[in-house]
Amino acid sequence: MAALGTLSLWLAAAAVLYGLAVLAQGWRSPHRALTQSGTRAAVAIALHLSLAAGLLFYALGASDFRFVYVAEHTSRELPLFFKLSAFWGGQAGSLLLWSWLLALFTLAVIFFHHREFYHTALLPVTVAVLMSINLFFICLNLFIANPFELSARVPANGAGLNPLLQHWAMALHPPMLYLGFVGLAVPFAFAIAALLTAKLDSGWISAVRRWTLVPWLFLSLGILMGAKWAYVELGWGGYWAWDPVENASLMPWLTATAFLHSIMIQEKKGMLKIWNMILAILSFELSIFGTFITRSGVISSVHAFAKSGIGPMFMIFLATNVVFCVAALWRRLPELRAKSQLESVLSRESTFLFNNLILLGAMFAVLWGTVFPLVSEAVRGVKITVGPPFFNQVNVPMALALLALTGIGPVLAWRRTSAANLRRQFMIPVITMMAGGAALWLAGVRHAYAFGTFALSILVTATIAQEFIRGVRARQHAQSETIMQALRNLVARNQRRYGGYIVHFGMVLIFVGIAGSAFNREADITLSPGESAPAGRYRLEFEKTRSTADAAMSSLGAELKVFERGKLLRAICPEKRMYRTHEQPTTEVAIISRWDEDLYVVLAGVDEKERATLKVYINPLVRWLWAGGLILVAGTLIALLPLRKTARATGARAGHAGSSRRARNQAAPNVAPAVRD
Repeated sequence: MAALGTLSLWLAAAAVLYGLAVLAQGWRSPHRALTQSGTRAAVAIALHLSLAAGLLFYALGASDFRFVYVAEHTSRELPLFFKLSAFWGGQAGSLLLWSWLLALFTLAVIFFHHREFYHTALLPVTVAVLMSINLFFICLNLFIANPFELSARVPANGAGLNPLLQHWAMALHPPMLYLGFVGLAVPFAFAIAALLTAKLDSGWISAVRRWTLVPWLFLSLGILMGAKWAYVELGWGGYWAWDPVENASLMPWLTATAFLHSIMIQEKKGMLKIWNMILAILSFELSIFGTFITRSGVISSVHAFAKSGIGPMFMIFLATNVVFCVAALWRRLPELRAKSQLESVLSRESTFLFNNLILLGAMFAVLWGTVFPLVSEAVRGVKITVGPPFFNQVNVPMALALLALTGIGPVLAWRRTSAANLRRQFMIPVITMMAGGAALWLAGVRHAYAFGTFALSILVTATIAQEFIRGVRARQHAQSETIMQALRNLVARNQRRYGGYIVHFGMVLIFVGIAGSAFNREADITLSPGESAPAGRYRLEFEKTRSTADAAMSSLGAELKVFERGKLLRAICPEKRMYRTHEQPTTEVAIISRWDEDLYVVLAGVDEKERATLKVYINPLVRWLWAGGLILVAGTLIALLPLRKTARATGARAGHAGSSRRARNQAAPNVAPAVRD
């Protein structure tokens, strides 16, 4: 089986080289047969890598310790779910995951654009760029980190998976991030193909909107799952610590967010062509940089792997890639210059531009704080770590500006917004914000950033609600529909717009949840059995310790009763666990989560007199963060999955309004078939 796995990697590499050769020849001398052969090579690559991935999954599930990778990352007593998640728990497996997912994305590009694939040079070159990237990752598996390497001595049992990774959120967090990282290769490939083929109109932009939205969604899910894992598993009372690997996932998310907004400007106004090229390239380069940080171990992180020989290879690939992209972009600069300009600061495109500038500013601040330890070590020989205070001080003001633009930008008009339109759009939201701000002030909210976040969140929510209410009322008046019918059909007729509003509302809830951390409280409590102590509005009563043990680990817990205003709320039991295979202690926190706050209890230790020392955190509004993430996902799915049948049915009932809209659409310039969204 090991020989078959390695052979499948070699065959995948050979298929990549063949595909690149025939696609390059087909580009120079266009011929349908060559392009068709290149697409078949993409199928072969996906099949060979799927075989390799399937063999590794089988070896992990069967605990085949002949494989070094299986022995190092699993054990017999490990549940099957975590055995299989060890696929991406180590370096060799995660690199195979990268190349496998990229092969599947390449197939998806061919499948969704198969009708126009042979009629334009853009798509074959896009596929060739994706194949070139995949060749690098396949070579890493073949020459540096082969997951099918056999052990000289087969152990009776494996080392097991790192105990910190044995959580559902951490099992799903890496593949979500990888789907985001790998997916960003698709808009990058379209951008490079546009530069190489001189197809620089808005065609490639229209093609990549969904190909950017999908990895953006997976990155969002990955970041949220990582935050959830950190919150419930690490036992420090928080969910984001500005860890280098956390930052590595945030940076491409920021640039991809900017790209999704600036796409609309190029589609509507034909502007920001250079900007969009840079954002597409930068998002992919940051995904490679994030993979480099995670896999090389050059920066200390709870998520990162130990140092290995893979770091220099990533740096060479990244540097070569950047040089090539800069050269290709420089060559096409004259053709990318926009023919139109911003007409007014009070316009939607202007606010989107400000939004992008702030997002890029935040990205560069995070990048600088992340790489500064490496820079300081190279210059002074001392690694200086940049802590959360730096990131918070720089990024919180920018976050507030972004939150404000979230409410302002989407309701401004394109080109220019009149004073009358400003009053119409913002009078009610501003009055609502002022009333809400006054209520917050009277309620005792004095923290500057938290107050600003809450007030701006009211503004954004009011503008979003106003847009939905106006749209529903207009449909009720025109179509005599019920409120629910009008709401459903309103969204069905413009999924991009109203899905975006839902995403923005999800971001509002996330901001509110983050702002709640300004009011976090914590306390250290030591209790003997039978004693109790207050913690905020709660009272904790320590009953007894509880010890358990099995083949995998032993645990020591403190059984507690939680009272609120004299009434029993719930019994909880925070634990300390020791895993035998790793001899590594972990913390199992006890959390009572409510909409206003979380009670978060950590067992710090138990002394010889059975006195339990507890670390207690009161964390307000954390649940709003998770709820915002779910709403963000729902809004993105609405934007991705247009309800075509509903839209057509609604259009049939729309009468004169629908006919006018169709007439306007027919009058618009045709879009090249290769890039139809």
